[in-house]
Amino acid sequence: MKFVTVLKATVAGLALLTAASAAHAGTMKLGMTTWVGYGPLFLARDLGYFEEGGLEVDLQIVEDHAYAMAAEAAGELDGDAGTLDEILQYRTKDFCTKTVYALDDSHGGDGILAPTDVKSIADLKGMEVAMNEGSVSQFWFDILLKREGMTEADVVVTNMSADDAAAAFMADRIPVAITWEPHLTLAKKANKGHVLIDSSQTPGVIVDVLSLRCDYIENHPEDVKALVAGLYKAHEYLKANQDEAYKIMAKGVGGWLEDPKDFADAASGVNFYGKERNLEFFKGNADGEAGKLIMLGREIWGEAGKVKMKDITFDDAIDASFLGL
Repeated sequence: MKFVTVLKATVAGLALLTAASAAHAGTMKLGMTTWVGYGPLFLARDLGYFEEGGLEVDLQIVEDHAYAMAAEAAGELDGDAGTLDEILQYRTKDFCTKTVYALDDSHGGDGILAPTDVKSIADLKGMEVAMNEGSVSQFWFDILLKREGMTEADVVVTNMSADDAAAAFMADRIPVAITWEPHLTLAKKANKGHVLIDSSQTPGVIVDVLSLRCDYIENHPEDVKALVAGLYKAHEYLKANQDEAYKIMAKGVGGWLEDPKDFADAASGVNFYGKERNLEFFKGNADGEAGKLIMLGREIWGEAGKVKMKDITFDDAIDASFLGL
C-alpha cells in the first residue's frame, strides 16, 4: 500500500512538472533575410538549444527587411535580424524595439562592383551607382563617400535591390553596383569588372543584430534569456564542429545558401559572434563599439533624413541585460 501511494505521488509530481514546463514554454517569431550571418539561429534551433530553455523559435524568411519591420510593428513578429544601422530607421517613440544580441559582422561579404579602370571611390564621381536605398548598402556607401569628402550628390543613384543591382552590373546595364555575396564571387569567376572595395576594409561597420519588440522583452524575459543562452551554445558548437555546423545551417537557411559549400564560402566573409564577442561589442554602453556605431548610424541616416528618433541613444536601442555583462 505504501509503495502504491508513493508511486501515485511520483506520477502526480511528474505530471505537475510537465504541466509547469509547458506553462513556461514560450514561442518567439523572428523574421530575417537569407543571409549567412543568420545561420546560428537555425543551428541553435535545429540542435534543440532553444528548446532546452523552454523556448520554441519560429524563424521566417522575409527577403525585404521593411516588410519584416512592418510585420513586427503589427505584432505578427516578435523580432527580427538585421543590421544595427537599419533598425535605427524604424525606432520611434511608439514603436519600440531593442537589440539583445549581436550575430555577426560583415568581413568581405559586402562590396562594390565596378569597371576595372575605376580604382578608387573618388573615381565614381559622376557615375551611375545601383544600390538599395534605405538598406545597409546605402549606409555603407555613404560612409565611404564621406571619407572621401563626397556625398550621394556626386554620383547618380539608381534604387534597386542588391540582387537586382548585381544582375544589372553583370548585364552591362549599370556600371557600378553595391551588393553582397554570392554576387561578388560570381563576378570574380566571370571576370566581370572587379570588387572596388569590400567590407573587410571597414571592420565593425556592418553588424547584424537580433532585436525584439520592447513589450515582448518586458513580458517574456525568460524567453529572451533562453534565446541568448541557445545562441551562445550554438556558437561553441560552431567553433568545435565547423563542417557539421555549416551543413546544419545551410539546410536551415536554405535559398542560395542551401549547399554547404556555398554556405562555407559565404561564411568566409563574416565573423560570427559568440559570448566573448558580444560582451566586447556591447561593453562601455554609449562609449563602446555598439554605442559608437549607433552614433554613426544616427549621423549617416540623419543626414539622409531616414531617422525618426533623431536623438536616439544607446539605451533607446540596446538591452544588453541578457548577455551577462
